[in-house]
Amino acid sequence: MYADDETIRRILLDSGDTWAVVGLSTNTSRAAYGVAGVLQRFGKRVVPVHPKAETVHGEQGYASLADIPFPVDVVDVFVNSEQAGAVADEAVAIGAKAVWFQLGVIDGAAYARTREAGLDMVMDRCPAIEIPSLR
Repeated sequence: MYADDETIRRILLDSGDTWAVVGLSTNTSRAAYGVAGVLQRFGKRVVPVHPKAETVHGEQGYASLADIPFPVDVVDVFVNSEQAGAVADEAVAIGAKAVWFQLGVIDGAAYARTREAGLDMVMDRCPAIEIPSLR
């Protein structure tokens, strides 16, 4: 319902190569860490966004989307559903082209707002699962 194949393809292939990963930290046991590695191997620049602003996978981290001093194409969201809507609103505010809510991250109202703002959006899916199907 919140992810059609064409939107997934467009985000992964055509929306740009700079992905802000919200919730990405140096904790290697977290899903965000592994997915960010997959995105890098797929050719994406991964920008960690976490309150600690840690460097992850060789990329400087930032405390918030607003702190990133360059354009972001896609915002990949690993925070819980209750916080995800605010992140989607920030993605719109910074001029991102697309928002991707990870598996289990669901907010129908945020999905509607983001789409109304003209951004592509996928919800409750994982790019690390979708990338192999592109080949």
